[in-house]
Parts: sequence; C-alpha cells; structure tokens
Amino acid sequence: MYQGRTVFSQVLDFLPRKSFRTCVKRYNGNYRIRSFSCYEQFLCMAFAQLTYRESLRDTVLCLRAMHNKLHNVGIQCKVSKSTLADANEKRDWRIYCDFAQVLIGQARKLYADDDFGLQLDETVYALDASTIDLCRSVFPWARFRSTKSGIKVHTLLDLRGNIPSFVSITDAKVHDVNILDELLPEPGSIYVMDRAYLDFERLHRLHRGMAFFILRTKVNTKLRRLYSAPVDKASGVICDQTVRPVVYKSAIAYPEKLRRIKYFDTETGKRLTFVTNHFELEARTVADLYKYRWQVELFFKWIKQHLRIKKFFWVSETAVKTQIWIAISVYVLVAIMKKRLALNQSLYTILQVLSITLFEKTLISCALTESNYNNKFTSGHIQLNLFSS
Repeated sequence: MYQGRTVFSQVLDFLPRKSFRTCVKRYNGNYRIRSFSCYEQFLCMAFAQLTYRESLRDTVLCLRAMHNKLHNVGIQCKVSKSTLADANEKRDWRIYCDFAQVLIGQARKLYADDDFGLQLDETVYALDASTIDLCRSVFPWARFRSTKSGIKVHTLLDLRGNIPSFVSITDAKVHDVNILDELLPEPGSIYVMDRAYLDFERLHRLHRGMAFFILRTKVNTKLRRLYSAPVDKASGVICDQTVRPVVYKSAIAYPEKLRRIKYFDTETGKRLTFVTNHFELEARTVADLYKYRWQVELFFKWIKQHLRIKKFFWVSETAVKTQIWIAISVYVLVAIMKKRLALNQSLYTILQVLSITLFEKTLISCALTESNYNNKFTSGHIQLNLFSS
C-alpha cells in the first residue's frame, strides 16, 4: 500500500512556487511576518475551496483535525481563526491576483490546441459579467443599489479549454461596457459579447487594435444598409448586409463599415440580429459563435456552485477579493492538473474526489482513475456542456 505523500501535497506540485514567491515579494507580502506566511494563507484558503468549507471557523476546525499532516503540506504553524482572518483582511489581494494570472498563462498554453466545436484558427473569447449580491449593512463598500450591495466579476473566457484569460472584480454598480476600457485588444482574436457591450466608440477601439467582435444589436440600434450579400436561407440566415451607423454620434464614433447578420434560430423560435467587423466568416459561423458565448454563462454558474465565492469568510474588500482570486487560482490549478495528468474526468468529478481524499496517502493518479465515475449532464436547448470531459 502506498505510504508516501498526501494527495494535497501532490496537488501542490503543480503550483509554480517560484512565481508565487515573486508575487509575494512584489507587494512585500511577508514583510515583518514571523509566522503564517502568504503561502500558508494561500494553502489554508485553497483547502477551504477544495473541501467546500463554508466559513473560517469551519476551515480552521478541519485543519486542526489534520494537524499531524499539515507540516508535510507546507503549513508550519498552528492555524487559528483570528490569524487567518487578519491575513485575509490586511495582506494585499494583488498577490493572489498576480499569481492567478501566472496560472492562467500556464493553463492557456496547455489548452491552446483544444477544439471547442468550431474549426477556427483565431482565438475566440466570450466576455460577460456576473453579479454576486451582498448584504448592504455588512458590505457597505460594495456599491450597488440603495437596498443592497454587490460585486461584479467581469470575465473574458478563452473558449479553448474554458480558461478565464481576464478577470476584473468591481462594484456591481459598474456597467458591463466599462470593462472594455481595461481590455487590451489581441490582434486577430474574436470577442463574442452580448448587447450590453454595444458601444460604438469602444468597439472601434477594438477594431483599431485589429481584433474582431461579434455581438447582438439592441432594439433601438439604427443601422443603414449599404448592400446585401447572397445567403443560404435554409441554414437559418435571413440576410447578410454591409451597414453603417445612422445616428450622428454613432457614425462619428465608428466611421467604418459593419456587417449585420439576421438569423432565425429554429430551436428557440427567436430572430436574432448580430453585428460584427469580421467580413470573412460565413454568416452561419457568426451565429454559431454567438451560441458558444453561452460557455461563459455556464462558467459563472459552475464556479458559483462548486467554489466558495457566494459566502465570504470576512467582510472587508481585501478579504473578499483575496477569496475570489484564490478560488480562481484553485479552478485553474485543477484544470492544469487535469491536462498534465491526461485525466478524462470532468473538473466537477476531480473536485469531488479531491474533497474527500486530500489527506489520504495515495497516488493522485490512482485516486482519480481507478474507479469508474459516471457523470450525467442535462442541458437545455441553448446550453452546452462546459465540462463534459
């Protein structure tokens, strides 16, 4: 029988510790700290994410129950609730933000050749935001409405592997379209968005950055048809037109030509209108790409269900952002482990197995491959399986 390292210790082998130390040093995270370093804080919060803990007290009680095994993992000191709470409140959340970006960079390289359903050479991103409602009296700093607080997680999801390539955490009061000001256009990439991001000035900035965009138009969007291209109406495409904005301010903000595609979805019975600056794609492909935008919706649904980002362990802004960034790091870490170990199980299955085997002394590959795990997914007529394999 295997008597070596715990599963938790083996999971941590996939962490780039040198990069973590660089992030800590960048923000002086361990300055004048004698015990309970930033790395130990990260391990405790990662343990909470992997084992579905609901509070700091819950996390500390479980860690103390395993105190004989914590030394081998990397937690050298006795963990207390006050120590962990102080660390989450006072230490710079940007440490974990930068480290998450390091993990994201590694994951995107691993999933760069994955197929997401369409044979395209371009990198395709889905951009959207999700709001997490908070109590106004407990989280007064998170401005949203007069009766409640909230934060908004803006995510740019790489559809190859469903890896978040860009994440920004703001007050829920910040409108979705403002996040386009923070994006650096990647030349040749395609950004798929919903109608909330229809702003001609910002879209022209993407166009000048040699990037492509696809999004739905609003009801009151006025575009003037210049000419039409032939279409195959049997594919559901109603028309494929070259257009310009009609409203004076819109025409000034976006002086170039646009492409408007009207499509009838037989599954939902809806008539959809898309606008894009990509004139080379087939009209049906544009409609299919917008359908794959649903992946980012499933991503938000998945992380809210399987990561601890709806119940926060502390109330300060720093603590909340620290918890969210560590949750994202855990998500990407598991995705990296899945790819490097060539596991066929879904991320959901991997997380479930890890939640009950973290401190077992067994080979991680055996724990995740010896048994037969059967997953049953149900999807609606417009939903796609985010983690079906």
